[in-house]
This record gives sequence, C-alpha cells and structure tokens, in this order.
Amino acid sequence: MSITHEKHLEASERDFMPLNGIDHVELWVGNAAQASYYFQRAFNFTEVAYRGLETGERDRVSHVLAQGEIRLVLTGALRSDSEVAREQRKHGDGVKVIALSVPNVDDAYREATERGAKGLAAPHEIADAHGRARIADIAAYGDTIHRFVDRSEYAGPFLPGYAESGESGAGAGAGIDGRETGLAGAPGRGELLLGIDHIVGNVELGAMNEWVSYYERVFGMTEMIHFSDEAISTEYSALMSKVVTNGDGRVKFPINEPAEGRRKSQIDEYLDFYEGPGAQHIALTTDDIVRTVDELARRDIQFLRTPDSYYDEVPARVGEIGESLDDLRRLGILVDRDDEGYLLQVFTAPLGDRPTIFFEIIERHGARGFGEGNFKALFEAIERAQERRGNL
Repeated sequence: MSITHEKHLEASERDFMPLNGIDHVELWVGNAAQASYYFQRAFNFTEVAYRGLETGERDRVSHVLAQGEIRLVLTGALRSDSEVAREQRKHGDGVKVIALSVPNVDDAYREATERGAKGLAAPHEIADAHGRARIADIAAYGDTIHRFVDRSEYAGPFLPGYAESGESGAGAGAGIDGRETGLAGAPGRGELLLGIDHIVGNVELGAMNEWVSYYERVFGMTEMIHFSDEAISTEYSALMSKVVTNGDGRVKFPINEPAEGRRKSQIDEYLDFYEGPGAQHIALTTDDIVRTVDELARRDIQFLRTPDSYYDEVPARVGEIGESLDDLRRLGILVDRDDEGYLLQVFTAPLGDRPTIFFEIIERHGARGFGEGNFKALFEAIERAQERRGNL
C-alpha cells in the first residue's frame, strides 16, 4: 500500500463525522416568553422565529433568538404533563439540545449509532412551504441530546414548523395586533455577540474519561487539552477537565468532573442543583469584549468579580495586549496568553434561579487555550459566590 493511499485512508477515517459547526442550542425553561424577552433586552438577541399554539403546537412553545451566528431556542411547556414540563421541573432552566450542522444526517446518525451512540430519533424529514430539512437525535450526557441538522434545502426563518416572529401575532417580538414592538436588541448598538466558541459539560465523578472516549469514538474528535485537579484547584476545591474538538476546531466540548477537595466544588454544586450531568456554560465570542461587557453591565448583567490584586500581575504574566488594563480591571475581564496569542474572558452569574447554567464571553487574539492562567482567580470568584449561597 502506498503512503499516499495510507494517508487518504487516514483522512477518510478522521472525516467519518464531518461537522459544519453548532447549528443551534435549545434550552428548556420555565417561561419561554419571559426568557425570550430577557435575552433580547439583556443580551441583545433578536427573536426571529416562533412555534406554539398559533402554529399548531399543543404541548410546547419555542422562541428562536439570533445574534451573529448564534441561534438559541427557548422552549417552555404548555401542559404540566408534557416532557418539557417534567424535565424543566427536575433540572430548572438548562440546555436540552446541542444541535450540530452536518452535510448528511443519515450518514451522521448511522456512523454515530454504529459507534455506540444511543439513537433517540432516526433520521426524518420535516417540511413546510419554505422547503425541507432533515434531522435526527442521539443521546449525550445526562438528559442532553445531540441533534443532527441539515437545512441546506430550507429557506424559512429557522426550521419547518416555525413561523417568522410577528406573523399573525406569533412570538414575543410582536405587539397584540401583530406589529413589531421594536424590543429585540434595544437600544440597538449593533451585534455584541458573534458565535459559539465552546460548550462545557459537567459530569459526575469518574465519568469524564467515559465521555471523552464517547466523543472520540462517536464523533472522531481528539483530546485537545487535559487539566488535572492539581492545575484546577484552590484552597477548598478542585475539578478535572478535558477538552475534545473536531478536526477543524469548529466544535469544542470541554468535559468537567469534580475532584476530591476540602469543600464542595462548583461541579458538585452544579450536579446537585441540576440534579444530574448537563451543560454548565456556553462560551460566546465577541470581537470587542470591553464594549460588549460595558454594554451588558449597563443592561444589569451580573458578572463574577475578580480582586484588584489579580491585575497587578497581568503585565508580567501576559505581556503586551491591545486593551487597556484599566478597562479590564473596571469590568472584571480576565486575560491569559498561550504560545499562539492571548485571550480575554469573563463569566456571568447564573442565568436562572438555580446556580447552574451561565455564559462566558470570550475574545481570542490567536490563543487556542481556555484561560489556564485564570483558573485560580476564576474558581476563587466562583467559590465566593458559592459561599454566599451556602454551598461551598
């Protein structure tokens, strides 16, 4: 066998699960209309599509929000005996579906299930007047679902079955007579958030390697970085983390598990209040983190705060950056450098009532890491919030 042929086979094996990226993330929430309003006003999203009673849906309602390349679907229950109601009652607000755009749903589903993934919904077509799409579901950690989506033959606002927000009064972005209220994205300073950088999953003690193996086997992903409990620890708690990514780096999934510590770690707290494994946070990209965080803070978004002493060490640890250190200090933005550049990041407080899901805002300047130099400061900030909640 020639070297060229061997390399071709290796490439084919690596590409058995091509991914275009994250298509959308669906959260199941207690009140989808209020959540949609909040995400529009607070995070600058625009509602673009809607599914509910007005579109013929009888047990759930969904509001589709967009900003940059991000699509968030906020789904609530219309009946107390529905699947959405049961799971939201157990977990609180959280991520139910991480949907992945693929060139061929049938191939993706076949490869995944043959490699050990549990199939939940076989490939099937959905269609309306705007065209057709194809989807399929497999199980991930906890009650989380990965959905394969091919929308290449669909021209509607989101997926078949959804109406454009505002049509016939559907959706929170429309007034009572169907006119647009102009709430989405107010006060309208342009896009603040551009895309999804990564989604972090929290799993129970001893399960991290199992799920890393799952993503390697089922998706052909590779382990990008491994953080031990020695690397991610404070005086009181610790965790372990591994990051898996697909070949072109478009999809990155860090997987965390708790480690032994003197007190309860943030992962333990999440698992307790989410009542099982799930997605801990969604990292959203921006190209101007200072402007973005300034604007989000003005909209009353709460961020984890970092002691001023952290910034005294930044010049020596990180070197020259393009942003003002005074701005970073004022806004609580963390900064770290790796061999390929630097990154800036900041973390919101939990988005709902339970101390579970939150957002990370991240801006990369070449760096491919995840802010290893910030771990101690970050987790000490999380622990201060845990202590206020009585959960440390």
